[in-house]
Amino acid sequence: MIRRRPWLLPVALLAVGGVVSLALRNRWDTWLYYEVRVPLVPIAVGVIAAVVALVVPWRADRAHRSADDIRAAALGSARDERRQLVRRLDHEIKNPVTAIRAGVANIAAMSLPAGAAAAVTSVDEQAQRLSRLVGDLRKLADLEQFDIERETVDLAEVVGDVANAVEDLPGAESRTLQTFVPEVPWRVGAIAGDPDLVFLAVMNLVSNALKFSDPGARIELRALEEDRHAAIEVADNGVGIPADELPHVWEELSRGEAARAVPGSGIGLALVRTIVERHGGDVSIRSQPGKGTVVRLRFPMTAPP
Repeated sequence: MIRRRPWLLPVALLAVGGVVSLALRNRWDTWLYYEVRVPLVPIAVGVIAAVVALVVPWRADRAHRSADDIRAAALGSARDERRQLVRRLDHEIKNPVTAIRAGVANIAAMSLPAGAAAAVTSVDEQAQRLSRLVGDLRKLADLEQFDIERETVDLAEVVGDVANAVEDLPGAESRTLQTFVPEVPWRVGAIAGDPDLVFLAVMNLVSNALKFSDPGARIELRALEEDRHAAIEVADNGVGIPADELPHVWEELSRGEAARAVPGSGIGLALVRTIVERHGGDVSIRSQPGKGTVVRLRFPMTAPP
């Protein structure tokens, strides 16, 4: 309260000084004066009030800044240690994984019984998964550290590029993808950022929609405007996400119950969130089990359309 209304303290103390002065006058029927007949008690109290009003907020602000500095330094140190760990993992795991996959490929080229061939395929899939996990962690760490490019990004073009690229993803042939980009009364406004990163974020969402929906499902990819923001939504009528899992879907390595049977690193949505936040935007998700999911990426527009 002192930091927001520093005038309250001197006013209160001056009032106290006036009361004290009146008490003295009533008791001794006199005032305390200097030679120039200036009331002594109110002046003394006023000086004390001014000093306190200046010193107390200054000390409070200093303590507040000190706590913020300590917190920021701790967060920065933790991020640096995390990046170093990810780089070390990337370096130490890459060569063994490459050797494992090469050995698996040599074994797979031999004539093997059906059971052994299936086991070899499983080993190769897990090696690929480990490689993707470390690679995604490295992307996430780099994205948090380095500056991103800033150029004009047309979200209508991003939607079109993603729609074209989705055709090559597994399961796309048995799902229906519909896109919607408003043209009247104007197109969606542009944003400032890295077009490749925005494309990657949207592509990850569409890939998830394919993974967590059954053949015949419908996926909608929409661009829209909202309160001087441009947004992209990816909606599906897939399996949905339970309410107790929704708060954790953006966390690194988070894998819900339905996701455990689906290949993935658990980094995709964390990467999406980081990309959007680096562009000054925000993410949100709505979902109901058995009905589907809607994910929205919202970016500040560079100018009205």
